[in-house]
Amino acid sequence: MRTRETILYAAAEIFDECGYSGASISKIMERAQVTQGGMYFHFKSKRSLAQAVLAHQQDFVHFSGEAVGLQKLVDLSFFLARELQNNAMFRASVRLAVEQGEFGGHDDTAYQEWVNEFRALLHEARKRGELLADVDETEFANVLVGAYSGIQVFSNISTGRADLPERIVSMWRYLLPAVATPQARAKISFPADVQRLAA
Repeated sequence: MRTRETILYAAAEIFDECGYSGASISKIMERAQVTQGGMYFHFKSKRSLAQAVLAHQQDFVHFSGEAVGLQKLVDLSFFLARELQNNAMFRASVRLAVEQGEFGGHDDTAYQEWVNEFRALLHEARKRGELLADVDETEFANVLVGAYSGIQVFSNISTGRADLPERIVSMWRYLLPAVATPQARAKISFPADVQRLAA
């Protein structure tokens, strides 16, 4: 099992650095320091490796924010920005989600997992009276995942994600008035140090 995990993490690093097209089995084998037999025992192709990295997207992040409701959702969005800046495994899975057409993929599972995560936090916010009456939690979770995905891609192209936290501030500055009660908005803060949110 340890060899499989070593290969998976080496593949994620290579996919992050080179993208799907630029990655090769030989580069991954060299990074993982495994033989061809060891590689093919666990993964039959570069495509199967890419699919495995993509399937483990949420496993690559460990968020343990203590806030609740909307504040926890806001904190999570900043934590993910930090992870995109610093966590090669998470970055690779996100890159592959965007590039999956290159290996014949049309799987929105990674996106749907984040929709479910965000929706659960929005349900909690609803119970706490933080959402406006006309907000549909599922609809907003979908909008938020789409907006976040586009913002991080734009930030990556523009600055290598250096400005991603600032872009997330802008996103929330416009989205919160559309979904949160004035009382909830008054209590929301943007974390100055997202490192503290790491598990």
